[in-house]
Amino acid sequence: MAPLYGLILSGGKSSRMGTDKALLNYHGRPQQELLYELATEFCKKTFISLREEQREYLPKKYMVIEDLNEFRGPLNGILSAHRKYPEAAWMVIACDLPLLNKNTLELLVQGRDAAKDATALATKTTKLPEPLAAIWEPKGLQHAIAYLKNANSSCPRKFLINNDTQLIYPENDAVLANANSIDDYNRIKEELNSP
Repeated sequence: MAPLYGLILSGGKSSRMGTDKALLNYHGRPQQELLYELATEFCKKTFISLREEQREYLPKKYMVIEDLNEFRGPLNGILSAHRKYPEAAWMVIACDLPLLNKNTLELLVQGRDAAKDATALATKTTKLPEPLAAIWEPKGLQHAIAYLKNANSSCPRKFLINNDTQLIYPENDAVLANANSIDDYNRIKEELNSP
């Protein structure tokens, strides 16, 4: 079984949010730092995936992998990490999943099927894989590179739907809620602060 490394995806432009989603504070510190600490509990090494210009906002103690800009869309960060450590499986966590918690990540790790391309969290409602809350195996990432060469879409979810993916269903769908706008941020903050 490939060693498990963690990758916190923070390199997005956050255009809908209007501010860097990785730096938003839901739980007392920037989201990317919180997720990094969570991932280190399960992974041999953990990295924050980012664009070169984001480095200055991150304390030096965090290991990073800069996006190579070789690939399109969210797969860019994941495949940049794969290029650097091709032997590793990657627990990929997007910084815009503020309700993801230790119990859910534990469920993901325990449900990992290393024989498949990936093991992904999914909601019971949609039954669709969440590619940015998933463990991507090395062979799955090789398949993703081949997929991108011929596909019209760079959507990682489409790739997982059409490939060998193990789905893991958290008890509560809400842990996979995305925060892509200020309205989402305010709503989730309100939920977190309500008694």
